[in-house]
Amino acid sequence: MRRAPIVLVTTVIGTTGVLMFKPHEITPTIASSSSSSSSSSSSSSSQDATVSKSGSTTTATGAAISTQFGNTQVQVTIKAGRITDVKTLQLPANEPQSVQISNGAAPALRESALAKQSAAIDTVSGATYTSQSYAASLQSALDKAGFKAADGSTAPTTAPTESEERGHGGGFGDHGAFG
Repeated sequence: MRRAPIVLVTTVIGTTGVLMFKPHEITPTIASSSSSSSSSSSSSSSQDATVSKSGSTTTATGAAISTQFGNTQVQVTIKAGRITDVKTLQLPANEPQSVQISNGAAPALRESALAKQSAAIDTVSGATYTSQSYAASLQSALDKAGFKAADGSTAPTTAPTESEERGHGGGFGDHGAFG
């Protein structure tokens, strides 16, 4: 009988603590050029957003999109008005789980970009930060190349700002929906 009030009070305090919990928000940024100049020459070349044209082929490197888990950067090749290739130059790698999640998501993100011919790609379940930063870098590259999707779709040019479980998703897998 004496334990009932203690259990009740402890339950109320615990429930209140859980309900009042607010995760901190991380605002991703585009990696600045000052960070690339302090890197080695091989990594600084991948940091620069560039465009090159050869005949009907345009290759553009998107901005490096920075999140709490690392940078994401892609390079797109456009030939005769179609996206023909998307290469990943950087993926989030600040921790082992980030590497595993990003490497698992990259092929699906590439296939989605090629299929949709746009940066408005499907979000990979469990890899929200990687998906959103991949799309943002891809949109940056497409903008630099002057490419417009046939359906007019575009992707946001920033990564997500909400903090999810482990920062990579954790259950919001609606393939294209966020939260």
